[in-house]
Amino acid sequence: MKVLFAAAEAHPFIKTGGLADVIGALPKALKSAGVDVRVILPKYRGIHEKFKSQMEHVAVVDVPVGWRNQYCGIERIVLDGIPIYFIDNEYYFGARDGIYGYMDDGERFAFYNRAVLECLPAIDFQPDVLHCHDWHAAVIPMLLQGHYRHDPFYTNMRTVFTIHNLLYQGVFPYEVLDGLLGLDSSYFGGVEYYGNVNYMKGGIVHSDHVTTVSPTYAEEIRTPYYGYGLEGLLSSRSDHLSGIVNGIDTKSYNPANDSQIFSKYRSNLAKKTENKIGLQKELGLPIAPHIPMVAMVTRLVDSKGLDLITRILDELLYYDDIQFVLLGTGDEIYERWFREAAWRYPTKLSSQILFNDALSRKMYAASDLFLMPSKFEPCGISQLLALRYGSIPVVRETGGLNDTVQAYDELTGEGNGFTFTDYNAHDMMFTLRRAVALYHKPEHWKRVTKNAFSGDYSWNVSAQQYIDIYKKITI
Repeated sequence: MKVLFAAAEAHPFIKTGGLADVIGALPKALKSAGVDVRVILPKYRGIHEKFKSQMEHVAVVDVPVGWRNQYCGIERIVLDGIPIYFIDNEYYFGARDGIYGYMDDGERFAFYNRAVLECLPAIDFQPDVLHCHDWHAAVIPMLLQGHYRHDPFYTNMRTVFTIHNLLYQGVFPYEVLDGLLGLDSSYFGGVEYYGNVNYMKGGIVHSDHVTTVSPTYAEEIRTPYYGYGLEGLLSSRSDHLSGIVNGIDTKSYNPANDSQIFSKYRSNLAKKTENKIGLQKELGLPIAPHIPMVAMVTRLVDSKGLDLITRILDELLYYDDIQFVLLGTGDEIYERWFREAAWRYPTKLSSQILFNDALSRKMYAASDLFLMPSKFEPCGISQLLALRYGSIPVVRETGGLNDTVQAYDELTGEGNGFTFTDYNAHDMMFTLRRAVALYHKPEHWKRVTKNAFSGDYSWNVSAQQYIDIYKKITI
């Protein structure tokens, strides 16, 4: 089985969110299961020089973008046995900071999608499956159908499209269809979205199978609240829609050998307390090993439930004996709010408004509870990392949070976290206070942390589910 992953980002090369973690880890699990898997990415300016210096030049191809041909260099690096290819074009990717958010993103990723297909003969790789991720790679299945099916090299290729977050769909003016993608009006129905071209819709319509990143999210996106206008289409494709929970790279994220945390441990709560003390010292909080520490490592955006936090955090910090640590960047309104809150509660709250991988690991290792009150969460990676480090999640029952965190039952001792259903600030506060109360009951806390430490958060099971889909569509 030969599979090519097409995505806009991948850890450790370039990352803005969970998509990069998936593309960095899932191919390794597939390779371990016997799949010949490779990855193809844009070559951004922001990729670290240590990787750029290792890249070898493979070939140059011309890529049609509407009526023009654009230069496309192909670079290659092998990491952990996985060949990674980079699409090199200085204008689209090499001369800009960041990854997304430019006015010509429709053109940039039209070029990338076409380049992926044009590059295959040049890299001498004929995949059985093109696995395309999110809107940035979503029109590959449509371009394959519209421009390449007549060529014997491409005839038997099949496509899988994975939705990581339906909120971001890649919607551009109608002129993109012919002017950039080179497709006539007969293809418009497959991408039409209120008169515009919707890249993600094209992936859903034209791929052989659609997946998303948790079973609950696969159900949710077929409803108007979560479907963002595509719920009808997704319902019509329900027989070809699967929800597969993400895993994490359990080798990289392992408290037993993580060199970036204060004290390594497996499931020893005393060692975990040493990490709490180390973080309290680093952040300037009072050294208080027996006070429960609540952590958030998140993008500071509305969808992460931050309006619930801002509604009750003053009350929580004023009345409750806890410490709260936050790491993340995002919308200015939330960045400013958490900075001001840390000024009001300097002995209870530390707001780190930045992105720092080492600090995030220290927070997972140090915290007792990990808060994720998301409005929606397709899968979520943070709660899996928290469980791996023995930080017990407090989550809203949505998307992948619902599939990976089970509410602790005091009678049976089952469950690995604490959950609430309604998007309500006081429901969240009640659940968090219940978790804090059980933290002070050692018999319960040992059980719930044991459940967290004993879970399997690897990609092994999920990788096999993807392989089953690959086999099904290539028969």
